[in-house]
Amino acid sequence: MDLRVAVVAVGKIREKFWLEALREYEKRLSAYVDLEMMEVPDEPDRDEMSPGEVEALLSREADRIERWLRPRDGVIALDIDGEVLSSEAWSERYDRLCAAGYGRLVFVVGGSRGLHPRIKRRAALRWSFGPITLPHALARVVLLEQLYRGIRILRGEPYHK
Repeated sequence: MDLRVAVVAVGKIREKFWLEALREYEKRLSAYVDLEMMEVPDEPDRDEMSPGEVEALLSREADRIERWLRPRDGVIALDIDGEVLSSEAWSERYDRLCAAGYGRLVFVVGGSRGLHPRIKRRAALRWSFGPITLPHALARVVLLEQLYRGIRILRGEPYHK
């Protein structure tokens, strides 16, 4: 089994279909990683917020995220402004991250306003799924799917589903 992997996500998923998709990928990943999923509460958000209000909101969410982070964690922040990787390039990066000596890899998924800069600075990798905006729940499903796909590619195993 590869090293331990955790996902820390801001906000709770309530829709059954997203939960079922997440459970399916958790099941698939269980053959390869020791996966832990954590949700932290999101902050109340309004359409019209000043930059200072957004900063305060992100800081409070970052406080909650940081409670789950350990000093030896390799943090991968999902960030729309991060590095865009093909599935093959992600697989290679995952391999390097696994070899880097981290106690575990922790993927961080922010809320609707993203992640506070201090979480991004802590990250060993800021990973983007491209310039599109994904619903929060779908981003989490894509994350697990790409983690699964990357591991399968790395191991030379077929991936068709």
